[in-house]
Amino acid sequence: MDTTKDNDPLVLHVRSVTGFGGGPEKTILNSPRFLRGLGYRCACAYMHPPVDKGFKLLQQRAADANAELISVSDRGAWDWRVLTRLIQTCRRRRVAIWHGHDYKSNAFGLIVRRFWPMKLVTTLHGWVEHTRRTPLYYRIDRSCITRYDEVLCVSEDLHESALQCGVMPERCRVIHNAIDTEIYTRSTRPATSAWVASTPDSLRPISLGAMGRLSNEKGFDLLIRAVAELKAQGLKCHLKIAGDGPLLSELTDLVREMQCEMEIELIGQVADNKAFFDSLDIFVLSSRREGLPNVLLEAMAMEVPVVATGIAGIPRLIQSGANGILVPPDSVEELAGAMQKLMKEPELRKKLADAGRATIEHDYSFQRRMERVAAIYDQVLDRSPIRSLIVPSGDRIQLVPASDRVQTVFSSEHTGK
Repeated sequence: MDTTKDNDPLVLHVRSVTGFGGGPEKTILNSPRFLRGLGYRCACAYMHPPVDKGFKLLQQRAADANAELISVSDRGAWDWRVLTRLIQTCRRRRVAIWHGHDYKSNAFGLIVRRFWPMKLVTTLHGWVEHTRRTPLYYRIDRSCITRYDEVLCVSEDLHESALQCGVMPERCRVIHNAIDTEIYTRSTRPATSAWVASTPDSLRPISLGAMGRLSNEKGFDLLIRAVAELKAQGLKCHLKIAGDGPLLSELTDLVREMQCEMEIELIGQVADNKAFFDSLDIFVLSSRREGLPNVLLEAMAMEVPVVATGIAGIPRLIQSGANGILVPPDSVEELAGAMQKLMKEPELRKKLADAGRATIEHDYSFQRRMERVAAIYDQVLDRSPIRSLIVPSGDRIQLVPASDRVQTVFSSEHTGK
């Protein structure tokens, strides 16, 4: 039920995108419906090229999530009409909190605040390099975030990076990505019967899946080579890579070079993530650089056993052998070995899948995440001043707002102390 009031503070999520966006959209577009019950109105302003077919998909995703999406045409670095539109939007809507999600929105937030008084919050989703201009953009970002009221980091390595940039510890928190577990619930078992031991693995292909932007940091070239290794060993598998990006042609050529046209499909952007995960026996994340990727959380929530590179915040999520398998980055041999192990051991797949779902339910609930975010908004606005800090035991710190509306528990990793 929508309990939002007209006088509740408005949070404006701001982001610059091309095409259909990426992982952060899963958090941004889902935030409004959770914030409504926590006393905040919410809108999403997206800067994007004027002619961008992919933006229609974002508009549909926003409509499906019941999120207000404001389109801001952006013709490039010198299009100052973007700033004018954003200033007008903030004034007209009386924005209380500007929540940036990338270097451009973080820079623009500092400028817009000169024309409209508001608090500034940003989420760091991950710093990766995929163009020659990216290092410049991230230098700008690191300079901007030191002047923000709160910096939220989706993984511990980003938290450390933010502190090294000069962000004050009391303004920097780890707030992990999370999953709406009511939506991401497995409805079927794979048609390949990976969950049933009655059909020998040697008689059927195992369904492998990966998802993400087709760019260097995702390491899909490593995954393709690893599947070629499995084929050379006589193992039957079929890999579907979902996503689009600048390396589509290069990866297509690599599949052909590895002579794996029958074993590997580049299926493009998928409209239904749940159906994709439902079709898999194993999900593989081969990234060279990441924050804490939503696709990994989604796969685990959907009870798909996962193989992932042990980088950034991923080792905090996955305990190798307990709820997934970790491999070192940039290693085709290790990646192929982990996939081979899971392909040959259906009981291990079942064990990891069950444990992965339990991990998401216990530690990565989207409702819990948004309660933490709302508590931070309260503090930024002095809306619910903290009456006391209670340290009952160990490293757990309980923040008790004056309002009974939100009671949030942060561990020491979330406080940055």
